[in-house]
Amino acid sequence: MQVYRTTIPEVLILEPKVFGDARGYFFESYNENSFFEVTGLRPRFVQDNHSGSVKNVLRGLHYQIFQPQGKLVRVTAGEVFDVAVDLRRSSPTFGRWVGVRLSAENRRMMWIPQGFAHGFLVLSDFAECLYKATDFYAPQHERCIAWNDPSLAIDWPLQGPPILSSKDASGLPLAGAEVYD
Repeated sequence: MQVYRTTIPEVLILEPKVFGDARGYFFESYNENSFFEVTGLRPRFVQDNHSGSVKNVLRGLHYQIFQPQGKLVRVTAGEVFDVAVDLRRSSPTFGRWVGVRLSAENRRMMWIPQGFAHGFLVLSDFAECLYKATDFYAPQHERCIAWNDPSLAIDWPLQGPPILSSKDASGLPLAGAEVYD
């Protein structure tokens, strides 16, 4: 497995080693020892999430103010633009974002540690995202930052207006949102 640091050093891009032949391919999507070897981290994953979405669906920017979740995100069908926003007030990268294309074809994964908001935009006709989480979903602690907050200036590769849930359409600007210390 290869690991690449982003402009926010704690957010990582991982590329698994893929073994392919005329029959198809095989790779380990997660191996605790390999993950530790390349990242120095040994997160405890307690929940796997799986979503399917049509083109132009934008989900996010979500986080849990209590029971924060680290997430290892990958795409098994289609392509998304995946985004992490640093919400740690004491961080030198507070309010900055990282975005990367994740697809079934490139098999990349993004590690988003606790203290970040997460969201994605579906670029293909349909996409399936799977992500491992380090804490359980707690709807009472879930928060949403506005996907189009001008202070974040996320460069979403939109192809028309996004399709949003009512929760995502009413996300707060970063300036008015609860964040981490």
